[in-house]
Amino acid sequence: MKTYAIATIPGDGIGKEVIPAGRQVLQALAAASGGFAFEFTDFGWGGDWYRAHGEMMPADGLDALRDKDAILFGSAGDPHIPDHVTLWGLRLKICQGFDQYANVRPTRILPGIDAPLKRCAPKDLDWVIVRENSEGEYAGVGGRAHQGHPIEVATDVSIMTRAGVERIMRFAFRLAQSRPRKLLTIVTKSNAQRHAMVMWDEIAAQVAREFPDVKTDKELVDAMTARMVNRPASIDTVVATNLHADILSDLAAALAGSLGIAPTGNIDPERRYPSMFEPIHGSAFDIMGQGLANPIGTFWSCVMLLEHLGEAESAKRLMAAIEAVTADPAMHTRDLGGTARTDEVTRAVCARLQG
Repeated sequence: MKTYAIATIPGDGIGKEVIPAGRQVLQALAAASGGFAFEFTDFGWGGDWYRAHGEMMPADGLDALRDKDAILFGSAGDPHIPDHVTLWGLRLKICQGFDQYANVRPTRILPGIDAPLKRCAPKDLDWVIVRENSEGEYAGVGGRAHQGHPIEVATDVSIMTRAGVERIMRFAFRLAQSRPRKLLTIVTKSNAQRHAMVMWDEIAAQVAREFPDVKTDKELVDAMTARMVNRPASIDTVVATNLHADILSDLAAALAGSLGIAPTGNIDPERRYPSMFEPIHGSAFDIMGQGLANPIGTFWSCVMLLEHLGEAESAKRLMAAIEAVTADPAMHTRDLGGTARTDEVTRAVCARLQG
């Protein structure tokens, strides 16, 4: 029987609640399938680790993760630690350290969810947003000088390389090619950003010639926000830069009903390193420890983890259990307008898997 080594990193806030719930669901699924098992290793990195050690994770932390089959991550963010410290010290350290250059964020309206676009049928909102995850606006290039003086200056430089843009474009085209509509929207801002984004557009057009069966269109990022609201059925697969896709994917999750249900995968397509899967909702310290967190985003991230591991049938089984539970209004957590608690939703999904 195949045993998968999974690193769990709850991180901060409600990550400490939803990641154990995800682990519970994966164990229930493995027990029901009988064809594979999981071996979990938990890492207590995050804000508490920072307070004890002065860093979000150990300097050699990547070495402890390197031999894992996948990583299940909760959230990074602590109200008592600057956000750039929590993000760069943990999540981005893993994403960039393992060159997880493709961030994949599926979005659709799950059964039973009251999404805000009332004229939008669930079939009209079924998207996958591909986010370049290794460079662009989050390359970390820049600095500050003359701090505290009237002439203080700060810069953040967006870095795009031909290699980086080509590989994310090819990944997005292949993903679009695998979906029924074979439609890819390329998001840009080349009207204002006339160097790197123009190169982005040029490379997109060059890569498009390799995929003649994929239809493409191009949209300025500001216009894309309006299109997502006004013409959701016109969208299928989307590729955008690190910052643009970060913003658009949160809008997508809100349009689908809640950030609490949205998953993501930080993927190394070449499988040189473990890929990392996480809900996008953040640490939500305002509800931490109250049992109010929605675990659906974590469970859907577990679906993506299973797909990445090649366990396609088990991934479908888990997704069906998730959809059966969201279809029941009694199982909606507070973010969805309900009163269900984290443990109740978890038990309901596990019961579906075991039934």
